[in-house]
Amino acid sequence: MSTDFYELLGVSRQASADELKKAYRKKARELHPDANPDNPEAENLFKEVSRAYETLSDPDSRARYDRFGEQGLGGGGGGGDPFGGGGLGDIFDAFFGGGGQRQQAGPPRGQDLEITARIDLEAVMFGTKITVDVPTAIRCSDCNGSGAGAGTQPVQCVDCNGSGQVRRMRNSILGQMVTTGPCGRCGGMGEVVMTPCSACSGDGRKRSKESYAVDVPAGISSGQTLRLSGRGAVGPRGGPAGDLYVHVAVAQHAEFSREDDDLVYHLPLTYAQAALGFHTVLEALDGELDLVVPAGTQHGREFVARGRGIPHLNGRGKGNLRVRVGVVVPSDLSDEQEQLLRQLAEISGEEVASPDKGIFSRIKSAFT
Repeated sequence: MSTDFYELLGVSRQASADELKKAYRKKARELHPDANPDNPEAENLFKEVSRAYETLSDPDSRARYDRFGEQGLGGGGGGGDPFGGGGLGDIFDAFFGGGGQRQQAGPPRGQDLEITARIDLEAVMFGTKITVDVPTAIRCSDCNGSGAGAGTQPVQCVDCNGSGQVRRMRNSILGQMVTTGPCGRCGGMGEVVMTPCSACSGDGRKRSKESYAVDVPAGISSGQTLRLSGRGAVGPRGGPAGDLYVHVAVAQHAEFSREDDDLVYHLPLTYAQAALGFHTVLEALDGELDLVVPAGTQHGREFVARGRGIPHLNGRGKGNLRVRVGVVVPSDLSDEQEQLLRQLAEISGEEVASPDKGIFSRIKSAFT
């Protein structure tokens, strides 16, 4: 069932051309896809409203519609692009001044740059300041970024009168349509360099390798990124600089690993140390710690020193230092060590392999 075109626009059948246009502009503003992202119903209704206005704004097609309805339009209504080939964006630009997409005159912003900085775990623990070397574009000192040769200045573009934008008029079913786009002569800058700088060929910038100091906060993690505003490449012809993004990569430590904000140290113990107890001084990242392993400590036990881990990046306090015990079984015993262990097993009533290695080797295990 087709919808009445007058109802779509919200006007009476006696509406004047000005009333039709005013109603259509209001509906188009409300239903335009730019104002209703991810809303296919609004987009479809916008198309229907546009077709209704296309029909009723033309006296001949309006007369056919009033007499015969939508069937009287034949292939003339809705066939092809009702916006003269420009699409929905052009008609919105014509009515509402470019739909918010107009570009400001002047040199564009420079490119954002990225670099990876490798730091060690000590830097994560205490924070640090590092220096990064970045291939970039800097302002040309000869012309101070203007791109103009010595003794000259850029001049106002005659095509756009310095606005950087030009308006183009064309005919459509709605009458004359005006679209706005970047000026082809000046590239949207509003100015033209008549005598280019010989040092930068009129671009206003040169290639260089710059060094920047970067403050790395304590508690940062591998994969996180620091942004240095305005430390990217400068834009052409005096355009503002982009940003520099420093991606952090933390090197693996020889003794400590990180789990969230906790530091983990793996302490190997012999059977005797675990059974009889053990004392050691642990060289932690932030100083020495006494560690007493009580007699009878089991494999996998953890000892925790609270607040001796990594500082929390976005808050106060620190993680913990966790010492994880691993009992190491010797793989090559001397004759004396083997004899003593067999005596211990005998005293404890433990069953162990026979000292006759020949007999033991002939027993094939079902497990691998």
